[in-house]
Amino acid sequence: MILEDQRFIHEDLERLEQAIADRVVEEPRNIRERLSRDHEISQFLNRIEEQSKRLLEIYKDADGAREKELQAISTGDQFEEFYKQLDEIKDFHRRYPNEPVENLERAYKRRQPGEGEPVGMEIDNMFTGEEGFGQFLDLTGLHEEYLNLPGVKRLSYIQYLDVFDVFTPPTLQMKPAQKISDKYFKYVGELAEYLESFVKKARPLQDLRKLFAGLDDEFEKLWAANEVPGWTEEKQNGAQGPKTEGSGEGIWCADCEREFKNENVYRNHLTGKKHIRAAEARKAAGDSGDKPAPGAGAASATHRLKERAVAEREHRVRSLAKVVDPERQATRVNVERRAGMTERERQMELEALLAGSENPGGEGRGNDMSDDEGDERIYNPLKLPLAWDGKPIPYWLYKLHGLGVEYPCEICGNYVYMGRRAFDKHFSEALHLFGLKCLGVTSNTNLFREITRIDDAIRLWEKLEQERKKDREHHDNVVQMEDAEGNVMPERIYLDLQKQGIL
Repeated sequence: MILEDQRFIHEDLERLEQAIADRVVEEPRNIRERLSRDHEISQFLNRIEEQSKRLLEIYKDADGAREKELQAISTGDQFEEFYKQLDEIKDFHRRYPNEPVENLERAYKRRQPGEGEPVGMEIDNMFTGEEGFGQFLDLTGLHEEYLNLPGVKRLSYIQYLDVFDVFTPPTLQMKPAQKISDKYFKYVGELAEYLESFVKKARPLQDLRKLFAGLDDEFEKLWAANEVPGWTEEKQNGAQGPKTEGSGEGIWCADCEREFKNENVYRNHLTGKKHIRAAEARKAAGDSGDKPAPGAGAASATHRLKERAVAEREHRVRSLAKVVDPERQATRVNVERRAGMTERERQMELEALLAGSENPGGEGRGNDMSDDEGDERIYNPLKLPLAWDGKPIPYWLYKLHGLGVEYPCEICGNYVYMGRRAFDKHFSEALHLFGLKCLGVTSNTNLFREITRIDDAIRLWEKLEQERKKDREHHDNVVQMEDAEGNVMPERIYLDLQKQGIL
């Protein structure tokens, strides 16, 4: 019954829209509940898309079945058609008495405690422990694969987090020919696959199809314009007599059937006896010297396809790294923080995370927590910094360390440091040193401690430069020289006059 299917789909769409509205109105208490809600909404949106396609096909009525059913109902005896369809329904349920009836009112309703499986159980199996429900990246395995690549620098995990999306020198000292290896191709593919899966898990409501399609289109344009970073120097020379490429990496000599990496070596080779004999023998055999190397065109095309595949994966990693940049920075901070913790503190933090992320209404460890305890855990009206266990530090400790005092630094781009300890530490950090380098300060940076204003730093640097200049002039005037006429002058001036032949 096509009309009944049409009515059912309309009802299903309305129920789905209401279910999405009910979930959007509710404010999740923690990141686990938010992710569970977003993934549930994403499933509803996918079902809306599928049901809408079905409904459009019914309205198009390509086979004319809907029109026939309308004519059968509107013409003839209406009750006869009604009882005919009723008998078909009764016969169906007589043959399948245990067929369940789908209750749309209950299908998309939020489950209350005790009504079934706790909501969000699939989220627990979706993320690893290091990812913290989509808050951080887990690149430990990929870091190990990176260290096993030939010719790469030995980087720590924190350093790797900063440069895992950089595939050009000086960070990655690998030539394009080395990147075509299966090991590197597999590593870049797994890195791109992980970032793509992480985006799907952490941001289910984002238009991912549009995002990935945009990445592909952007790569196509860059590749066509030969502007992909790290691959712009690889150009096809084509078949130009003796300079036809063999593997796409050097200059091919068709007479000797050899490939030369250096053009100067190739030119010297042309005057050698071995090359002359090979050219004469080839000419005597009736083979033209202008033919390209055997299989050179196919080899170059295959080589270029490999380069394109590797470059496409590198481009995807670079683009997705920009998308997950907040999680990337949070991962770096989290790794540095956990490095200073003991094993017991890490275990307590993990237990606190699991206990705090449990749904209070579900059948988990969160049932042992009362609402008052949950509110106390997240109650932070003074915006105090969080300790290692995820709870606000005591107010007396906050006042003792002066964490409420702001220390702005104009050299760091007007960045505000909270507390004296963070302020003193930042003078030796990269951000402050980079700001001094931009002002021209390249040495003796220790003399610029406690200086946060740009004008003060510039004046101090100019004063230091003047003192260095005076010291150099004083040093030059220490040694005195006397010419034949008894004139006394500094050694530097004496030597200059002597070179000019004046003395």
